[in-house]
Amino acid sequence: MTSAVVNIALKRVGRRPRPERAADHSVERDVRMPTSHSFPSGHAASAFAFATALGHRLPVVAAPVHVAAGLVAYSRVHTGVHYPADALAGSALGTAIAQVTTRAVDRSVRKYRLGREPR
Repeated sequence: MTSAVVNIALKRVGRRPRPERAADHSVERDVRMPTSHSFPSGHAASAFAFATALGHRLPVVAAPVHVAAGLVAYSRVHTGVHYPADALAGSALGTAIAQVTTRAVDRSVRKYRLGREPR
């Protein structure tokens, strides 16, 4: 859900071009520049959606998977393929979409368990 919303819909609205890499950009940090728009970061959104959904089901792993998601978001800026605001927006969007989705799934499961058909 998150990937579709961010990569298909929101990147078309944001339309921000990718950052220009500095001349002193380290070769060790070099990755292929994506051809899609920069805002928001789809990688950060997907990582935070995964961390939020997994943390919802398994609270004991919430903190470590959120740290990992933060590293994914940071890596997008560190490699020069996103601006910091792209990663922050993607992280917030991924978290929000996962919260809405997990709540909807929880409601459907509760209704099903109570013998009512889910809508």
